Amino acid sequence: MEKKAGKRQRVDSKAEDFITHPGEAARAETPLRRKESLGDRIRKAREIHKLSIQELSDQTGISADTLQRVEADSMIPPLGDLVKLGKALETGMGYLISPGTDKPMTVVRADQRRETPRHLGKRAERYGYFYESLAPEKGNRSMEPFMVTLTPSEEAQPSTHDGQEFLFVLEGQILVQVRGQKEYLEAGDAVYYDSTEPHLVKCVGGRQAKIVAVIYAGKQRPPS
Repeated sequence: MEKKAGKRQRVDSKAEDFITHPGEAARAETPLRRKESLGDRIRKAREIHKLSIQELSDQTGISADTLQRVEADSMIPPLGDLVKLGKALETGMGYLISPGTDKPMTVVRADQRRETPRHLGKRAERYGYFYESLAPEKGNRSMEPFMVTLTPSEEAQPSTHDGQEFLFVLEGQILVQVRGQKEYLEAGDAVYYDSTEPHLVKCVGGRQAKIVAVIYAGKQRPPS
């Protein structure tokens, strides 16, 4: 009888980005090569469209200072801002997060995820959540699935952007407010809403919560 493999084989790491956690083997293979980051892709797409930082700010409503910090990889924007940037730059948020590959199926193992984005650290707390992509290697994807850890925060504000969202609560309790409707959800509960409506998602009870969030914001189109 053949022995079972002791460890699961890791998926191809070519499409890794800062939102996922690279394995030790992947880091050892390319110790000196800098991977293209989110900031690199936003800057590249902005330059292709011949837009200044201020012009992109005017189109998205995101401050020029924030955009400069994002392009410098000193901060990671909240998910709603990524949707707005993807639309303004005509790329789709999926390309900005990670272009992916042409594989028909990709897998992200549990030990390849990282709860805190690598280039942001504690600064993510001001948005009230951390997020990690669950499909960074799948190219031309129509949906964006994330694992989101919601943290207690007083700064959470309603957001609006193109598309729709589906949330499934894994642990903890959250408040979801869409326009004037408020719902409290616990582990096992789910919600689906139009993100074009003002919406707010936050944890309640002074404890963090974990959710799976799937965002549909339209089909991506990488810059040529």
